[in-house]
Formats: sequence, structure tokens, C-alpha cells
Amino acid sequence: MTAPSVGLELEARNCPLCRSASRSVPVADAKVDAGKLDAFAFSSRKRPEFMHHRLVLCEGCDLLYASPAPTAGALQHAYEAAAFDSGEEAAYASATYGQVLAGLVPRLPPAGGALDVGTGDGAFLSVLLDAGFTDVVGVEPSAAPIRAAAPAVRDLIKEGPFRREDFEPGRFRLVTSFQTLEHLSDPLAMCRDAHDLLVDGGALYVISHNRQALPNRALGRRSPIFDIEHLQLFSPPSLQRLLEGAGFTGVEVRPIVNRYPVRYWLKLLPAPAGFSSAVVRALGRRVSSAAVALPVGNMAAIGFKRLATR
Repeated sequence: MTAPSVGLELEARNCPLCRSASRSVPVADAKVDAGKLDAFAFSSRKRPEFMHHRLVLCEGCDLLYASPAPTAGALQHAYEAAAFDSGEEAAYASATYGQVLAGLVPRLPPAGGALDVGTGDGAFLSVLLDAGFTDVVGVEPSAAPIRAAAPAVRDLIKEGPFRREDFEPGRFRLVTSFQTLEHLSDPLAMCRDAHDLLVDGGALYVISHNRQALPNRALGRRSPIFDIEHLQLFSPPSLQRLLEGAGFTGVEVRPIVNRYPVRYWLKLLPAPAGFSSAVVRALGRRVSSAAVALPVGNMAAIGFKRLATR
């Protein structure tokens, strides 16, 4: 099975977890129409295009991943130029992620900052500040969401890809990364870098899609998680394997329930754009703006850095 050109340089890759292709089997051919890729193709919480690269399943790691996939350089260029129009949804998502944070903070060391990788417009940075963190930093490769950031957090965002060498080892007691692992060429390397930046007892807290969740299994490749941006899709076992492979202990994986306005949920349906727009108009502003919590198949994972004692 081969992948068509998508306007991005592609390269073959092994499983991002075990670094091998020996237990990988093809699952689906690439489904890409380059003519349908616009400025929002690599933006967050966009309207789904229902396209994806060639998909392979590592049966040993239970990880579904793209191969061939865009090179790291091609991805960096695509994200740098991506548009942004999801500030409202980012605020809702940050409120949801903050609920998990509230239970995590008492378990962290008393000193150390917080780093949010893939911070978008920095909505979660405000949550971190409200939780009492003082040394707060976000990293975001796309310029558009940084321009849309609230003035209170804009200067806390570092534009560009996440690089471990940009930060001092042991600076942070918390590293977060929400709906970002799927987008990375090497999610294991990112988690290992996060481990190096944490103080002993610090934690990595991530949010990911669960490809095994009932809504995603029911929709199959009509689920919005099958996307041109997503280079891998995790299950609970593969997400746990990722954090443990990066050196984290006490890893916890749990489902989360997201809360968004009705109009956003309608945008994700596998239906023509005109259909969801028509439903929004029929419902009216008040109903379509109402926030509804749904278990759509996302999960949180937390792992702790514990240094071996002699």
C-alpha cells in the first residue's frame, strides 16, 4: 500500500514506542485529498476533513500510527503557518483539564514551575496561574494562536517547537501536554525530555484521544480522531506504555468527559458542513451555545518522576 503526495514530504517510520516495525501490520491506505487542505488543516479543533495517512498497527504496543508520515521539518512548517479560530473551545477544554489538575497539585512537590507543551492560545496557562504556579511557560509552534492569546499570558508563551535544551533540567514540578501527543513525530522523545525537566516527584500530565473508546470504535474511520494531523492514535495500554517507556512511574490512565457548546459537537459530526450549520440555525443561538458534557473518548494520563534511592 502506498501513500499519495499531500504537499508534504513523507518518510517511512517504525512504531514510535518500540522503534520496530516487526510487529506492525497495515490497517488502512492513505485517504488524502491535498486540494481540501486549507489554512486550518493543521489547526486545533477544526472542522474534520476525515482524511488520514496510511495507517499501521503495532500489535505489540497496541499503537496505531501513520507510515509514511510527514517529516519533522514538513510538520514544523505546516504548524507555523496554521490558522486559529478556536479560542472559545480552548477555554472550555482548559476548564475540563483543570478539574484533573485540582486533584494533582497536592501530590506535587511544593517548589517548581509548570510547562505546557502545545499550549495554543495559552488558555491552560491561566488555569496554572490560578492554581498557584508562579514560573509558568507555554510552548507553541503556531503563530496565530499566540496572537490570539490573552494579554495576561501572551508573554509566557515561547513560539516554536518544544526543545529540551531551552529549559534548565529540574526547573518544573509539572509538565502538561493536551491533545498534542498525536501530532508529534516522536512522542516518546518528548516524554523523555519532559522527564529530564522535572524535579524528583514532579509529574507529566497529558490528554489524548482513546481510539478504543466506544464512540471512536462505533464511527470507525468516520471518527474525527482519524485526521491528517494525527501521526499516532493511542489506547489506554499504549498511552501507559508511552509514559512508562519515558521513565515515569505510578502511571494512571483514566477517561475524561469533555464539555463544549452544542454547536462545537455538531461541527464534529461526520456530515456535510451545511448540515451542522443548518442545525445550529434551527436550534437558535441560545440552544446551540449551551455547554454539554459528553464522554466522547478522551483520556488523561499522569506519570511521576521518581529517582532511584541508594
